[in-house]
Amino acid sequence: MSGDLHELSAATQLTALRLGEVSSRELTVHYLERIEKLDGELGAFATVTSELALDEADRADRRLAQGEWSPLLGLPLGIKDLYSTAGARTTFGCAALAEFTPTADAWTVGLLRRAGAVLIGKTNTAEFGATCYTENDVTGRPTVTPYDCMRYASGSSGGAAAAVAAGLLPLAHAGDGAGSTRTPAATCHLVGVKPSRGLVSAQATSFVSTTVEGPIARMVEDAALLLDVMAQPQPGDLDGWRPEVRFVDAIKQWSTRPLRIAFWTEVGLAGRSPHPEAVHAVEWTAALLQELGHDVREVPIPARCDDPVSSALRTLFAASVNAVASSLVPADREGQLLPYTRYLTEEGEALSGRDLVAAQGVLAGYASAFLAALDGFDVALTPVTTGPPVPLGHFQAEGFAAIADAMLAWSAYTPWANLTGQPAIALPSHVDRDGLPHGVQIVGRRRGDAALFALAAQLEHADLWKDVHPPCWYQ
Repeated sequence: MSGDLHELSAATQLTALRLGEVSSRELTVHYLERIEKLDGELGAFATVTSELALDEADRADRRLAQGEWSPLLGLPLGIKDLYSTAGARTTFGCAALAEFTPTADAWTVGLLRRAGAVLIGKTNTAEFGATCYTENDVTGRPTVTPYDCMRYASGSSGGAAAAVAAGLLPLAHAGDGAGSTRTPAATCHLVGVKPSRGLVSAQATSFVSTTVEGPIARMVEDAALLLDVMAQPQPGDLDGWRPEVRFVDAIKQWSTRPLRIAFWTEVGLAGRSPHPEAVHAVEWTAALLQELGHDVREVPIPARCDDPVSSALRTLFAASVNAVASSLVPADREGQLLPYTRYLTEEGEALSGRDLVAAQGVLAGYASAFLAALDGFDVALTPVTTGPPVPLGHFQAEGFAAIADAMLAWSAYTPWANLTGQPAIALPSHVDRDGLPHGVQIVGRRRGDAALFALAAQLEHADLWKDVHPPCWYQ
């Protein structure tokens, strides 16, 4: 086949593997060579597992030659570095854990490996997933969008998005606690999926988790292929459930019934307005949905992210980072934490149980307001971010105490769907005159993931976005 294997979709690559038109080793070598050539500038990988990947590719080829098949057999894949991989370094974006190699896979990683995926490396992430930009002391360099290497690829799944956009991976595993799959997808002109709560099992750390793993891909079908493998709840999952239909089948029904769709572009933060390109992305998508026969209506933002909500988000965030850092990092290595992580752990340490319960109450009311306002609609449409990818150093410009507010000001459209547990998909919309990507977010009913995939496929078939690539794609 052609030397430009990365130009093929993941679905096409899997078909070629099954038909013997390409080998897993050939695919794996192709991506390893692109990583070696391009990743020095992008910072997409924390660890590249070359020897392991080639061994796994050879095993996959032997299985393919024997007529075996499994959903991802022979396909190279990257795993976000917040999730444990047996035999492969897992740092959680933290220099204090730079030598940590787990002996067991995280639940979802195990599913992906058993489906035949070839682990090519660990994609770069923010330290403990604490920021919506990807920069840590493990790699010593930020993860940037291939569309402009002086701008962040967002976070905390920034490495996954940069790798897929640059053709270093066919698709990637990611995770989203407040937008960490969707905002990187938007900065890199990709599809990013945050499933409904419980569709993909998370580690049981509390009764309600806002973080859900999901795929980042170039195409809706590729995302569906990966999510079909991941959507197998772990026994004992408090929120676990199984879909009634495979997502790769759901997207074949993209000429679905007319839907009631609400949209807004208000940020919901005092003094904040969206960038004109973010407004254009939503208005253009709304008009396209109307042409496709859907009932599309502009509505006021259901709830504003006022001071009590912003404060509650910061409280929950600091408590979470403190809990993770204190459980993973030995006391004698705490000095290796990033300054902002140390700031958050100190904030979290000072919180009381009353503070946490009060914050959860505020956020429950905030989430409930969205569910109530959208009860008569099938889908909500918003921007993904308030503007284009931001320059390096943007979030840190006014000091540690201002980072959380700066991040929220840019990514205010995404956290509410994590709090409500609804499925959300970031889709590309366009690349502006400066060559920067913009995206839209569609949010469905809880456990309505299949219907949301069908709508995403309908928009893809209607040419919502063009097959645009960054300059390094052609190298």
